[in-house]
Amino acid sequence: MFSKFAYSIFEQSIQDYHVHDNVNQPINNPYPSDKIEHLLYFKNWVDTVQWHYEDIIRDPNIDPVAALTLKRKIDASNQERTDMVEYIDSYFLQKYAHVVVKDSAKINSESPAWTIDRLSILALKIYHMNEEATREEASAEHRAKCQEKLNVLLEQRSDLSIAIDDLLIDIENGDKFMKVYKQMKMYNDDDLNPILYQNKK
Repeated sequence: MFSKFAYSIFEQSIQDYHVHDNVNQPINNPYPSDKIEHLLYFKNWVDTVQWHYEDIIRDPNIDPVAALTLKRKIDASNQERTDMVEYIDSYFLQKYAHVVVKDSAKINSESPAWTIDRLSILALKIYHMNEEATREEASAEHRAKCQEKLNVLLEQRSDLSIAIDDLLIDIENGDKFMKVYKQMKMYNDDDLNPILYQNKK
């Protein structure tokens, strides 16, 4: 199933990142650029770096100038995340281009790539919650609470994986159809964000 395949690549990306655990380390994507594995690994790497950006910016002692610089990096990361989702959806559009859609077919609320985006984030939650559930210097109460949360996350992974695979089967069988809307983020666009276009005058 595609969900299991994708999740294994997300786990690989997370493990690779944590070898050095540094937001400035370069990505070393092990997959050929023309393969879906490359996109999945890249997608999760972006998510993983951003996860740690979000940790850093919450440091109450962070220098304000450094925080602003980091906020810009988070904005850029969000855009890159969206771009990667659209690339993954393009893969599915091409894969299922031959499918004859049934007259009774329905559209899903999320495209396949956006459901996979949720699985990538879930992989990060599971990795870090497991770290907390097994952190030796933490109290027994802390570890127990984190284990409870981890159990919920693992159940969520199972449910989400089933939903992803069911969606892909429905698309392949013509019972659902893909309709992808490009994300039109206005705040990053010089022509749509009034703060930006007023400063261009």
